[in-house]
Amino acid sequence: MAPRHFLDLHLLDAATLRGILDTAHAMKKAGKRVPAKLRPKGIEDKVLVLIFEKPSTRTRVSFDVAMRQLGGQTIMLNNTDLQLGRGESIADTARVLSRYIDIIMIRANTHQTLQELAAHATVPIVNGLTDWSHPCQVMADLMTFEEHIGPLAGKTVAWVGDGNNVAVSWMHAAVRFGFELRIACPSELEPEKGVVDWVRREKGNVSITDDPAKAVKGAHCVVTDTWVSMGQTGADHRKKILKPYTVDAALMAKAAKSAIFMHCLPAYRDHEVSAEVLDGPQSVILDEAENRLHVQKAILAWCLSTDG
Repeated sequence: MAPRHFLDLHLLDAATLRGILDTAHAMKKAGKRVPAKLRPKGIEDKVLVLIFEKPSTRTRVSFDVAMRQLGGQTIMLNNTDLQLGRGESIADTARVLSRYIDIIMIRANTHQTLQELAAHATVPIVNGLTDWSHPCQVMADLMTFEEHIGPLAGKTVAWVGDGNNVAVSWMHAAVRFGFELRIACPSELEPEKGVVDWVRREKGNVSITDDPAKAVKGAHCVVTDTWVSMGQTGADHRKKILKPYTVDAALMAKAAKSAIFMHCLPAYRDHEVSAEVLDGPQSVILDEAENRLHVQKAILAWCLSTDG
């Protein structure tokens, strides 16, 4: 049987993603001791390998704790710990690790690395972040939205800032969960054409504008991210063109009165978001960060399940 990879939201159907979110809610409610009915059979004998080509706080700790709370074990590896760092092929690495362990999570420099790993592994691969997407983060964001606002269908989310990897996963989510997504970003930082074309083919309710006020007006949730991601160049130019996209109190006031603010962190106060908003009553960033743990327990459980 082919392994159950969790690579990108658009590669899974709405029912599967809904099931993972429902499991995440149930796991959070259950607490640290995950009930047997929510754990994959034989999880106590399973080992998760965590590979990090980029630094990490939330992804590293939440996946490690998630596997432990499920009852499994973890091995943590940085790129320099592996022969990958000395030129061994990704294909060989995937084949060898598949003989030792049961599931791999990777935070990769490039999406190509993730895809090649999945193509050659015989165990599930989980996307912990690439330069193209960040599906685990957005699943946690969706869970947080449901906790604070309610069902996603028909609601409006505004993304303000760089049309980056997290924005791409938000676009995938908008299609799969049936909500409106408005993206406000400078024209040169818009999401790539391939993703926009996919949304159109799927008839998703996603719009792109260079006007943050237009995007935020009446939105139930406002989301942003750091202006300069790990490994990106041209920081000064990016900061200059993104300055009008700072999420401050004046911009948040244009959203719905009950609107929430999200940021996947790390955040840089008074750059992409004002301290007043980030630390204010509409901010749900700590719930969002905690929910990485619960969503990742659900993702691991789905990947390792033999049901269905």
